[in-house]
Amino acid sequence: MNINLQPMKLVLAIVLSSTSLLASFTLIGTQASSTQLPSQEPIRVNLPQLPPGPAPGGRRFGGARRGSCPDVKPPLTALVPLTEQPASVTNVWGLTTEEHPKLWFYLPYNKSAGYAAEFILLDDESKDSVYNTAIALPEQAGVIGVSIPQRVPPLQVGKRYRWFLNVYCNPQKQSAPIYVEGVILRKEPNQNVANQLQKAQPLQQVAIYANNAFWYDALTTLAEMRQKNPQNPTLQTKWTDLLAAVGLDELATKPLISQE
Repeated sequence: MNINLQPMKLVLAIVLSSTSLLASFTLIGTQASSTQLPSQEPIRVNLPQLPPGPAPGGRRFGGARRGSCPDVKPPLTALVPLTEQPASVTNVWGLTTEEHPKLWFYLPYNKSAGYAAEFILLDDESKDSVYNTAIALPEQAGVIGVSIPQRVPPLQVGKRYRWFLNVYCNPQKQSAPIYVEGVILRKEPNQNVANQLQKAQPLQQVAIYANNAFWYDALTTLAEMRQKNPQNPTLQTKWTDLLAAVGLDELATKPLISQE
């Protein structure tokens, strides 16, 4: 009996081709979804070990009322992790990958108060001034970013820098300021982390930075995304998660102010 096999071969070819095409679509879809940060997954923040040498110390909150400064809540606050290690020392510090990073602060005072404010960056070893600038108080109380400009020598890898944000409620600076203080250290990411960052989208980069203890980079990346998309609910949720991870959830709803 003679059987015409041509139609059967054609059907089989179509089936195999369709199966192969479906498999390729499934693989592409799996690869795409694996690079996306689930919107409901909270960001995990890892804190670095203390740097070698003396404990960084620092001051995350502006502290008690001084001179003519009013007692405000929340107070002047540096958006930086706080650790107690050893138990008797409070350390306010974090890592960055950037040569010219940006630091973030909550200012409870607005422009109408007429207070003077300044940001200072020092070489933590020599105590030499690296950068010093006046800070204009915003129109309303809120979170601001302070950039280290390109004209300033880049932060050196492995070197500790100490920063201060001072607010003088006396215009003539005749009384001690309310201030916050901490340490920033630049570190190169390892090759694996660098590769992840290169392939990641900005929101994924936030998680990668946070997971690898680069606090300043995680915060800056997310803050700048929020400034461009202030009504995005996913970014607001991630912002709340990030601040809550270091005990600053009280500031999550404060305005994020662009001064540049």
